[in-house]
Amino acid sequence: MAGRSSRREANERSADALRRADPVLVGVESAGDALPGMTQETVLTAGPPLDWDEYEQGQANAIVGGALYEGLAESRAEVVEKVRAGDIEVATCHEYGCVGSMAGVTTASMPVFVVEDRASGAVGRCHFYEGHSRHRLNYGTYNEAVHEQLDFVRDVVAAVVGRAIEVHGEVELRPIVRDALRMGDELHSRNNAATALLTRELFPAILRLARAGDVSQTKIDETLAHLRECDYFFLRPAMAASKAAADAAHGVEGSSVVTAMSFNCREFGIRVSGLGDRWFRAPMPTIEGKYFEGFSEDDAEYMGGDSVVNATVGLGGLAQAAAFPLVEYQGGSPRDLIERNEAMYDITVGRHDEYEIPYFEFRGTPLGIDVEAVVEEGTTPVMNMGIPGKQGGQIGAGFLEAPMACFEAAYDALDA
Repeated sequence: MAGRSSRREANERSADALRRADPVLVGVESAGDALPGMTQETVLTAGPPLDWDEYEQGQANAIVGGALYEGLAESRAEVVEKVRAGDIEVATCHEYGCVGSMAGVTTASMPVFVVEDRASGAVGRCHFYEGHSRHRLNYGTYNEAVHEQLDFVRDVVAAVVGRAIEVHGEVELRPIVRDALRMGDELHSRNNAATALLTRELFPAILRLARAGDVSQTKIDETLAHLRECDYFFLRPAMAASKAAADAAHGVEGSSVVTAMSFNCREFGIRVSGLGDRWFRAPMPTIEGKYFEGFSEDDAEYMGGDSVVNATVGLGGLAQAAAFPLVEYQGGSPRDLIERNEAMYDITVGRHDEYEIPYFEFRGTPLGIDVEAVVEEGTTPVMNMGIPGKQGGQIGAGFLEAPMACFEAAYDALDA
């Protein structure tokens, strides 16, 4: 293993990039325009990459649904045939500089938030929240209703929000995250305050659009209704901001700081700042949580997820003691949140200067997950998440402890 002093210096450089990150929401674009290398025939999904035949169940259904949504085929069989022939490319979001929630499916015509880190120039993108229905494409369901909702998000919500950002100018996200943590959010499974704060920020610009007649009143009314009922709306710009910050912290020689966490339907994976773009993988652990009425753990399955990128910047599971209302949603008790959150300080390089947890007397959130500390402490990062079902849709919510094996593999690679 590298000398402790040199490792410490490298880790501090990575952590400093996370700490200094100043994400601003600069606009909304189609994925085809925003993502370098994206084509009409590309379907992106979450997690470390797999060969096509390794994708299964809900994640495979979502990928197929994305291709059908883009009109790349007329049936599931035709999608599979074209993927195997190379006429449809299946790739991962991280490969294209973006992130995607749950199955993470992102296609060329879908709108994405574009967030830039003013401190480093790194850019992150993420698709939009589909809506409050339990059945969504990113939860492995594709049907006529899902198709219509994707159209609505693209043609109405994203259009209005994109124009509002143009009128407003870039939106600073760090103050929103900072305030939301003080109002009961942890910026993964709870975004109630952050969504309200973003809406408040954009509301004057939306009013200007209405007065000028630039956008129809119907579209504005429908967008505001969507924002009122979709508390998760802010999760997606938060994910894009986390992607930009984590990419800024990546590539520091000798650093053992984690700069990406993600999973597909089979494996959990991490990337480490000083180890290039290699994914260190391990089988998925068991999720613990609270199930919606009529469902149990027998109904759950994994179908991917990039949203745990928020934990890499000190949010989500690393800030859960800021969000006691989570226990009503995902089970457990406030004491559970406190104890899990406290343990995260033992496996991180430092604290965030602005993102604070009121219960801990406004201590900064744990920042910079350190592979060495994870292995030596025997404690892995915790993450909050929704629970997808075998028949598609969300069936509950809970928390996940990352598998130790991927950290041990990265630890050995650092030693080598």
